[in-house]
Amino acid sequence: MSHFEGLRPGIVWNYFEEICKIPRISKHEGKIIEYLLAFAEENNLEAREDKVGNIIIIRPAAPGKEHIQPIVLQSHMDMVGEKNADHPHDWLNDPIIPVVDGNYVMASGTTLGADDGIGIAAQMAILTDKELVCGRIECLFTVDEESGMTGAVNLEPGFFSGKTLLNLDSEDEGILYIGCAGGIDTQATINYDPETIASGSEFMEISVTGLHGGHSGDEIHKGYGNSIKVMTRLLHHLDLKFDITLCSFDGGNLRNAIPREAFVAIAYDKKDETGISDAITIFTNLIKEDFGALEPDLKINFRKTGKHTASLSKKTFRSLINVLTVIPHGVIAWSKEIPDLVETSTNLAVVKTFNNKIEVVTTQRSSSEFSKEYASTMVESCFNLVGADVTHSDGYPGWKPNMDSEILNKMKKSYSDLFGKKPEIKAIHAGLECGLILEKYKGIDMISFGPTIRGAHTPEEKIEISTVQMFWDLLLDTIKADN
Repeated sequence: MSHFEGLRPGIVWNYFEEICKIPRISKHEGKIIEYLLAFAEENNLEAREDKVGNIIIIRPAAPGKEHIQPIVLQSHMDMVGEKNADHPHDWLNDPIIPVVDGNYVMASGTTLGADDGIGIAAQMAILTDKELVCGRIECLFTVDEESGMTGAVNLEPGFFSGKTLLNLDSEDEGILYIGCAGGIDTQATINYDPETIASGSEFMEISVTGLHGGHSGDEIHKGYGNSIKVMTRLLHHLDLKFDITLCSFDGGNLRNAIPREAFVAIAYDKKDETGISDAITIFTNLIKEDFGALEPDLKINFRKTGKHTASLSKKTFRSLINVLTVIPHGVIAWSKEIPDLVETSTNLAVVKTFNNKIEVVTTQRSSSEFSKEYASTMVESCFNLVGADVTHSDGYPGWKPNMDSEILNKMKKSYSDLFGKKPEIKAIHAGLECGLILEKYKGIDMISFGPTIRGAHTPEEKIEISTVQMFWDLLLDTIKADN
């Protein structure tokens, strides 16, 4: 029996349910690629795959509609793989288990992958809708959007012919997006010589869990807790009072997600055990009070653990704590042109210790290229203070709004005619592939829209059922508008 029995539009939900069964985290899109190519063959549709795995599937124009300019529909194949720490899930083999909860669909213990599985499902529905009469539709499916946009980066000119592109990767029904931020990753490596831990030391694992997390573009302005920052404050607090050493640090997983969980192991003198326990309890109460209702599920737990053979030196430990303290996280500047739009931000995303090195990943976003570069320089300067080796990703450009866009004017009319109200017109602080596509396809007219998705990039991700029908109706009406 379908998980989505009775949900409308049935054609979209049926395809989304199939997509949920297919593992497709970033850089592991092989199974979804095979699925889409098999789908095209089964439905006698022309399909092509490029050298990096991007796919185009074409619905030919209906008889008498060959004169209509082609429309490109675009989504990304990959999804963010985040799960609760206590939830078993093999991202390379296990399916997503969707659950209907009132007017929402979410997953059991993991991200749902509605970002952007619902876009894929809508494209597949358009490609096979037997009642739809329209011009040529070119459905573009890109790889690796979530971890670097390498599909869009390597998109070749001439892969599609349409001059109008509908990006199906937004998460707010009723909003038409006509611009987005650009982004860049700033990563640091701190190499260290491990030190032997003093004989007779005791060991403790400390965890920070239960934070909201969220998309580092869409939700960076909401003030949610960063598990790495919380853990850093706790370690600094303990280091001031006790003789502790750091054995390991494991915080965050994804460059584009606000980290929800962090885990460390410390070594300490047995005589300080009660004092450390009491200090953690006091700190927990203070930090929970500090966040208040914003982070009601925040937990800091600790337990004695098995022996570690080596740790960071005191100097390296304090250098790490100092740099994680001073590195900015959150909003740096607000837009001066568009109300309530974050212009520039930075996300302290990942900290890992392994193989005698510490790796830290951060991401900067901005609708201003100048400000994006300055934000990454700011973070690099923090790392330089502790002698870290710093690298930057190639980054990706923003997408500058065009209020005279032809597709914008058409969709504004379609939305008003369908729903009796005007849509909001906005730019988004999150990164979309539109900026990279515009670089390669100069002059292409683009817009981004979608149903309402909340909690993207977290196990709380959910999609609002009623908005999927509205998303579908708007998509159909837009495609028919040129008929």
